[in-house]
Amino acid sequence: MRRAARRRAGSAPLPRGHSFDVARQGYVNLSAGRSPHTGDTAQMVTARAEFLDAGHYDFISLALARAARAAYHGGLVLDAGAGTGRHLAAVLDALPAAPGLALDVSKPALRRAARAHPRAGAALCDTWGRLPVADGSAGVVMDVFAPRNGPEFRRVLRPGGTLLVVTPAADHLRELVERLSLLQVDPDKAERVAASLAGHFALAEETALTRTLTLTPREAATLVGMGPSAWHTTPVDLPGPVTVTASVRLGVYVERSTSSHPAGGS
Repeated sequence: MRRAARRRAGSAPLPRGHSFDVARQGYVNLSAGRSPHTGDTAQMVTARAEFLDAGHYDFISLALARAARAAYHGGLVLDAGAGTGRHLAAVLDALPAAPGLALDVSKPALRRAARAHPRAGAALCDTWGRLPVADGSAGVVMDVFAPRNGPEFRRVLRPGGTLLVVTPAADHLRELVERLSLLQVDPDKAERVAASLAGHFALAEETALTRTLTLTPREAATLVGMGPSAWHTTPVDLPGPVTVTASVRLGVYVERSTSSHPAGGS
């Protein structure tokens, strides 16, 4: 994985010649008004950075990079809900000429994402709202364990662009879920993903990605601490090495043809 490079203070270029002042933390604030939520806390982001930097989810990054390389035909690589920017950095390493932009509502996450890659910018925004990106400027949009804004993803993608969506499978982290009574993956997750993108995208390909992880007690604690269960559990203290199944699905989506819409549909 490429070593992070610090972005110089000044201005950040965005599609079609726009630029915005970069905060001292390295990202730009493009949010309109106050967001109703602030995203991951500093503690959650620290836990995520530690876990990801250990390489445990690099199999996801590599799958994203392969899919992006196969689909990319120019334009911005946009990571909506980018977190620390590690997955985006892997994709940009696979696309030597591509610019990238990390979007997230968490300021602690963006401080890290702003340093994730020399060709990546970072911007604060609520991805449930209008994305601060010009129409048709992105060649690839990535969404990894993040909210899916189908209409906006379609608006910012250029013709022939690709949407890459990573979601947890039903058995994701099942050993920790059962052992610690963590939040379970919604059994209707696949249906909810399909509904969020219906009318805008068609699923072109889906790949199941599974790895068996052997974690130290500290790594298991960081894994719990970086996800949604961090809001609902006390600090984790597990003895010995912990074996955990990481199971996700990577969906490759293309723009749904307007000719396939039912009569009267939008």
